[in-house]
This record gives sequence, C-alpha cells and structure tokens, in this order.
Amino acid sequence: MAAELSDRYITDRHLPDKAIDIIDEAGAKQRMTSGADRKQVIDIAEIEDIVSKIARVPAKSVSSNDIDKLANLEKNLKMLVFGQDEAISALASAIKLSRAGLRDSKKLSAHLYLQGLPG
Repeated sequence: MAAELSDRYITDRHLPDKAIDIIDEAGAKQRMTSGADRKQVIDIAEIEDIVSKIARVPAKSVSSNDIDKLANLEKNLKMLVFGQDEAISALASAIKLSRAGLRDSKKLSAHLYLQGLPG
C-alpha cells in the first residue's frame, strides 16, 4: 500500500525509496508514541495519513479505496450535467483508465475541450 500511494502522490522521489521513507516515517511515529498507545502493526490509515502530510494534500483525498467513487462516477456526473451523455461517458472512461494504471504514465490521462454555456 505504501508503494502504491507514494507512487501516486509523491513525485519528487523514486520508488522504492519513497515507499521505504513512508514506512520508516510510520515506524518512527509509532516509536515516539507512549507504550500504551503503541500498535504492533501499522495500518492503512496511518500510511494514508503520512502520505498526505508528505505530499501536502488533504488526508481525505489520499484514500486507497477509490473503487466506490469510480463505480458511480458516470452516473453521478450525469445527474449534475444534462444533455452531455456522450462527453460524460468519455470523461468517465478516461478517468477510470487513468486510475487503473492502464495508460502510459508519460502521456496525459486525457485531453478534454469543454465548451458551452455555463449554468
């Protein structure tokens, strides 16, 4: 999990160094807590918290479980945007492919040109 999250959110270092840094930071955090509060196993929530602090992004956005959000993405967008079903399908497809890691990491996830009247 540390490798996946660090690869997604930390761009200034390379794997496996950044994943090792995340695990080391989590271990150091546990080591600094008192004996009664110290855990034997570092869980996913702690890894997500440390990645959010290092990457300077909100902890809410560093969630390892994007599956639920992606499953309903197209339906949720269609409820907000009317008359653009084909564009929403293309957008949702591009986002899902990008998040699944099926695109070349050196290429853009999508190049979208959105136009129309606001409101």
